[in-house]
Amino acid sequence: MAVEKHKPSTPALTEWDYAPAPETREIVTLEKRYGLFVGGDFVAPKSREWQPTISPATEEKLAEVAYAGEADVNRAVVAARGAFENGWSALAPAERAKYLFRIARIIQERSRELAVLESLDGGKPIRESRDVDVPLAAAHFFYYAGWADKLEYAFPNRRPRPLGVAGQIIPWNFPLLMLAWKIAPALAAGNTVVLKPAETTPLTALLFADICRQAELPPGVVNIVTGDGRAGAALVEHDDVDKIAFTGSTGVGKAIQRELAGTDTRLTLELGGKAANIVFDDCALDQAVEGIVNGIYFNQGHVCCAGSRLLVQESIYEQTVAKLKRRLETLRLGDPLDKNTDIGAINSKLQLDRITELVQSGKDEGAEIFQPACRLPEKGYWFAPTVFTNVAQSYRIAQEEIFGPVLSVLTFRTPEEAVEKANNTAYGLSAGVWTEKGSRILWMAERLRAGVVWANTFNRFDPASPFGGYKESGFGREGGRHGLEPYLRFDG
Repeated sequence: MAVEKHKPSTPALTEWDYAPAPETREIVTLEKRYGLFVGGDFVAPKSREWQPTISPATEEKLAEVAYAGEADVNRAVVAARGAFENGWSALAPAERAKYLFRIARIIQERSRELAVLESLDGGKPIRESRDVDVPLAAAHFFYYAGWADKLEYAFPNRRPRPLGVAGQIIPWNFPLLMLAWKIAPALAAGNTVVLKPAETTPLTALLFADICRQAELPPGVVNIVTGDGRAGAALVEHDDVDKIAFTGSTGVGKAIQRELAGTDTRLTLELGGKAANIVFDDCALDQAVEGIVNGIYFNQGHVCCAGSRLLVQESIYEQTVAKLKRRLETLRLGDPLDKNTDIGAINSKLQLDRITELVQSGKDEGAEIFQPACRLPEKGYWFAPTVFTNVAQSYRIAQEEIFGPVLSVLTFRTPEEAVEKANNTAYGLSAGVWTEKGSRILWMAERLRAGVVWANTFNRFDPASPFGGYKESGFGREGGRHGLEPYLRFDG
């Protein structure tokens, strides 16, 4: 008797996708309302003004935050001056180092809490907060803790002394990391601090205030005043602040420099950028494409040193653009707390509107736009990763800082032309060079007017390496021994 054989049915092939992998929010306990951190305690603002901070991914109100007025800033400066004169500046450097080491270890212990809060409040993917921002913040405190009792070795034949009270104003793109960049060297040098975080991302700075209390840092050594530009202006204009460190837009940086002209207040500025990422025809192209993506789409392009201008040698232009477009098709945009997410939310409605306006200008001027098929969430602030080709040097998208996930592609034939085009900008913060020739890397680095030149990589940071710019990207350096000098005066 014949037996009929049945073939097993083959299920229809479906597109592979990533299962959701959300990080839990339960590790973070949010207060309904946060005051100012002054003199070691949270206090209500004398301004009596409170404003919500929201999640840019969902437009959910996370908490209410105090907005400091002039009287509040003055109270913080008075607390910082008192702490400076009543013990902190005279404390043995090795004892100061212990506090910095303690803060670094607590950041590591609370790293998951900090990472979730950073992504909630700022919109950046949790992978970036977890793997970049928080570890680097801890590393800066460890690094400068090591220098605290070695300042005379860092600056031989000079007698380093702290300045006094440092006013520090930081942006919204890397709230915790920028805090560490500024507070760690200031404390290591023996100064006290009044920090003003960005109004859209205050929560990790306020959690850092709790870390300072946990580390038993003496009251008044670190003070945190939240608020908008009015608080920042009050800090800049205060007569008893010895040093201002500002990271932010070039326009605000110019206004601060005008305000402090003719005064004794020290100033460092880390401002905007329009970095060139230069790809030669002998590079490892697949590696370069990954570096291009990391250079501009990391943190949604909210990076002052983002490689927003791609200069490609003509002989590999078509191949590079094709590979880049294919790579963009694989990027995942969505929930910042999902561990699979590559591109999170734009930080604010204001920033989204600026990105949208500049992208429209690129279309109007004749550039060709490419955006991968990408469904944007209905709530929150989102922008798809974007590439412009057929871009002329004169286009706004090639000249102005967009501060979003938007890349402009240009071409060059010779190294000399690449240098000329790369330097044809008002900015000078960073650049990248992709080539197999070490001699060409050194030749390019010598001629590029940029504070940092990366070779066969991009957006790599180390606490021991100084960072800063030329031209309208500001002056002064942060990181390394160079980052200590702005917080010191030298006797003799």
